[in-house]
Amino acid sequence: MNHPKNEWRLEQQRVDRVIREIDRRLTLLNREASGVKSDIVDIRRNFWEDVRVNFSNDVEIHETVASINQQARVLSERERRHQSVQKQIDTLKKLKYSPYFGRIDFTENGEEKEQIYLGIASLIDEQNDEFLIYDWRAPISSLYYDYPPGPARYRTPAGTIEGVIHLKRQFLIRNGLIESLFDTGITIGDELLKEVLGKQSDSQMKSIVATIQKDQNRIIRNEHSRLVVVQGAAGSGKTSAALQRIAYLLYRYRKTLRAENILLFSPNPMFNRYVSTVLPELGEENMQQTTFQELLERRLGKTLALEDPFSQIEYTLTAINEPGYEARMEGIRYKASRKFMELLDRYFSFLEHGKLKFRDIPFRNGTIIPADEIQQHFASLDPSIPLTNRISLLTQRLVAELKQLAKKEEKKTWVEDEIQWLDKSDYIRADQQLLKEKHFTDETFDDTEREQKLLARIVVQKQIKRSIQFVKHLRYLDSLALYRQLFADPDFAGNELGIENLPEQWPAICRQTVAKLDQRKLFYEDATPYLLLKTRLEGIRTNTSIRHVFIDEAQDYSPFQFSFIKRIYPRCKMTILGDFNQAVFAHVPVNNNLNMLSSLYGSEQTEMFELRRSYRSTCPIIRFTRHLVENKDAIEPFERPGEKPTVTEVSKRADLHEQLMGRIDVLKKAGYKTIAVICKTARESRMACEALEKKAPFPVQQIRKETVQYQPGVLVIPVYLAKGIEFDAVIIYDASEKQYSRKNERKLLYTACTRAMHALHIYCLGRMSPFIATAPKDTYMKDNR
Repeated sequence: MNHPKNEWRLEQQRVDRVIREIDRRLTLLNREASGVKSDIVDIRRNFWEDVRVNFSNDVEIHETVASINQQARVLSERERRHQSVQKQIDTLKKLKYSPYFGRIDFTENGEEKEQIYLGIASLIDEQNDEFLIYDWRAPISSLYYDYPPGPARYRTPAGTIEGVIHLKRQFLIRNGLIESLFDTGITIGDELLKEVLGKQSDSQMKSIVATIQKDQNRIIRNEHSRLVVVQGAAGSGKTSAALQRIAYLLYRYRKTLRAENILLFSPNPMFNRYVSTVLPELGEENMQQTTFQELLERRLGKTLALEDPFSQIEYTLTAINEPGYEARMEGIRYKASRKFMELLDRYFSFLEHGKLKFRDIPFRNGTIIPADEIQQHFASLDPSIPLTNRISLLTQRLVAELKQLAKKEEKKTWVEDEIQWLDKSDYIRADQQLLKEKHFTDETFDDTEREQKLLARIVVQKQIKRSIQFVKHLRYLDSLALYRQLFADPDFAGNELGIENLPEQWPAICRQTVAKLDQRKLFYEDATPYLLLKTRLEGIRTNTSIRHVFIDEAQDYSPFQFSFIKRIYPRCKMTILGDFNQAVFAHVPVNNNLNMLSSLYGSEQTEMFELRRSYRSTCPIIRFTRHLVENKDAIEPFERPGEKPTVTEVSKRADLHEQLMGRIDVLKKAGYKTIAVICKTARESRMACEALEKKAPFPVQQIRKETVQYQPGVLVIPVYLAKGIEFDAVIIYDASEKQYSRKNERKLLYTACTRAMHALHIYCLGRMSPFIATAPKDTYMKDNR
């Protein structure tokens, strides 16, 4: 909507007023920051001069410690103040660049009309007690996202406020100048979205608070659900909404919730870096970030070698002609299923009434308590006691027995040999103990004999301590052997556990699993089931400080993984985001969806959301890519103009590389910052990168599974590492029939194509994939070379 010059001028005058107030605040804060920093420097420089140090007696020592602590507290307080002031300065600098992005005129029932301007943080004119800017997370700000002009309401901690919106206005302000200004009758005007989405990508995600949609706002502000599940099309803003939700929670519960109480599970380390700037842009600290593989490594990596999910998917995509491939694939699917969870439940019940497997308890270079004896101790316990309690009782008994055995060891000849190798500090300790015993007893004894006994005790205690720790950490319980027992005999599951309808390839699956376990290695599909069994036997280390868990790319998680996350974070609420059109891992059933997750906490504590509209790509790209999946009607394009994708078939690999170089050159001249050549596998990525590097006069980055970050430019990446990330332009290296024709490769191709924001160019070494061929011919441009 066009606005009269006078109205535009009045809005600019208000922006100027706000910036003057920001400058005034910045002057005061910079002055304060300088003073506080000077205090910190002085305190550090004169720290020991201001501390009274005297260690002559206990009283003086106490006063010295108190003096040091007092000075340290003063320094700590000044450092915290400096950090707080600097945070305010950073926020005000962002506000000065773009003070706000929206305005609503709202009349609360029975009150006067109020003009409400929304930005990334609040700003109050303290002289007039007037809100110049409202934080986008404030309760009243939800009106902007949820309602057009007309009757509206919003919730506050004190209750619901009702009234009328008279005006909704959107701004584009850069460097303190209004670049565009328009009124709208919908939640967020297309003009603003097109301007924001039309920008070029770089290596990090940006905040979207100015363009949050109504359905995203419901996700962001949900406070009542224990579990929030979001199924969203590629580019629908799932991850962005999740990060804004974190910012909202930190604002809403700022007195009780800190960034360290929130944990994000992301698909790979590079994604962690990609999203790392969003919260700091909003003035919040980053939440904790991890991957599920890192969680597995922390729990199991010290004793076992773990396959990672990217090695697993690389195998599934490249080893199709290798012996045992079909059995491995069936094993991957079965071990991630609820049927296998039921099998493990039955196995645990079996173990409660059967025999566990134990290891010998080591002592020096031998055994001090053999596994058979531990088995006898365990068998003597009341079987009606829960298994974990029996293991706890067994542990206590073994520790007590080790302490008794230690006394017997003190009299053995090996101890005398070891005494001569003791440290000087051990002799001093023995002498001190001897003096103490003389002081507290009237008895007379041979000092030499008594010292020898004390030294013998020191020798034995050093050795027995390792055995006691072995027991306390439950390493005498052979969890790996118990997991192996499930597969050692293919008939065990059917005969002993009564499991029916085992996979057709079950005997081969068992052989593969046992061979891996005997190398003390775990397939990726075995890691979580094994860890769940292990924790059910040994108990689990929980983390009660985590209050919110966010899981991105949730379609790649198995029921085992969701169950385990719930167990280790028992106090958390969960927000789970995914898109089953991008479910590229082999364990995900073809027709699965996120609705199954309601069983985690029950339907009454779960709220499901679906985001259908895709914003990442231009309209022509979305109109093409939605035909690559079967449920194309669940994906709605946003009307952002652009060029149609191109599909080029070439017959020779040398010609493919020549054309790729030509295309990259055109895209670079067009000003695109991030150009991704997306390959099917890491193997193909290596080959493509080597070929391009030989021809390219510019750097080519190869993205590997261990890559943490990338720089704007040209990069080559396997599709499964590109998940969750977007690029200005995407080139599909080879989308031929040979590469993408199996049913499980359809979603892989869709995922690759939907990484593109502005340009998508598909190359095929030979005939194009049948999934592309099914797309209407008017949705892409075919270029035969």
